[in-house]
Amino acid sequence: MSRVRVTAVRREFLVLVAALVLLVALVLVGLGVGEIPLSPVQVAGALVGHGDTISDFVIGQLRGPRVFGAILVGASLAVAGGIVQSVVRNPIASPDVIGITSGASASGLTAIVLFGASGGTLFSVVLVGALVVSLVIAGLAWRRGITGNRVVLVGIGVAAICLSITGWMLTSGTVTQAGTALLWLSGSLNAVDRNLVGVLAVAFVVLMALALLQSPRLTVLTLGDEVASGLGLRPNRAKVLLLLTAVCLTAAAVATAGPVSFVALMAAPIARRLVGGGRVALGPTAAVGAAITLASDLIAQFAIPGNALPVGVVTGVIGAPYLLWLLARGR
Repeated sequence: MSRVRVTAVRREFLVLVAALVLLVALVLVGLGVGEIPLSPVQVAGALVGHGDTISDFVIGQLRGPRVFGAILVGASLAVAGGIVQSVVRNPIASPDVIGITSGASASGLTAIVLFGASGGTLFSVVLVGALVVSLVIAGLAWRRGITGNRVVLVGIGVAAICLSITGWMLTSGTVTQAGTALLWLSGSLNAVDRNLVGVLAVAFVVLMALALLQSPRLTVLTLGDEVASGLGLRPNRAKVLLLLTAVCLTAAAVATAGPVSFVALMAAPIARRLVGGGRVALGPTAAVGAAITLASDLIAQFAIPGNALPVGVVTGVIGAPYLLWLLARGR
């Protein structure tokens, strides 16, 4: 292994460790802060199974599902965004920009308003909706393969259609349904419970493993289709498999917490800049996305006393200026 390669791997490892240390600190804060404050010792004891009755209940039933749900949602969206941006080779081509998140949201909202879906049913409907919308985008954008600009433009158009469906569902439901739907559409972790976190954890482990197995192909694809073909890779087949993984990750996150905006857009570029060399580093990307989401949720809960916000509001406040900055500095 060359010295350059060793240096790059070492830097990626250090970035991953630093992001995980930050994430652990945020977890301790998230599990310890609240109406019933817990010390780091109490939090650690509850996590290893030696906590007292109060800390076990607070962490196991109240704060734990929310904290670990935020981690899994953020990591899923971050990896999905990193895959899409690398495949399409466009920094704004994240799932929430090109319509995948909008399709998942529209299908989930339809299931909530018309059928009162929740839990596993909602999870399945959102997954199917995201897959259908992704197939539509891919079919409309396909011109002897998948190209970046066409995917972005077609995705924006499909997202507009999905937003129209979302508005229709909001006006069709009752006041109670509309309130529930609006909270879900804002990207909220309020309704996350242990069962939902368990389902998301299994989905994330499986899909993350698939993403890591395909990461060498992802690195090759960033060099361009011609170079990838010259290295023996079938670009279109690799793109389809990678995008399918990204769609499933996005759908799993949306089904759990609703469309938490801009995490998929921000996490991968931040991780790539920290790692350096334009490397596609899915591990650091997942850790950065988890940290962004958990930090945003803590801000959403405690920034305004007595008025907790959905986490999607905070990520939107952070992510929207970032998107404008990307558009302003790009060609």
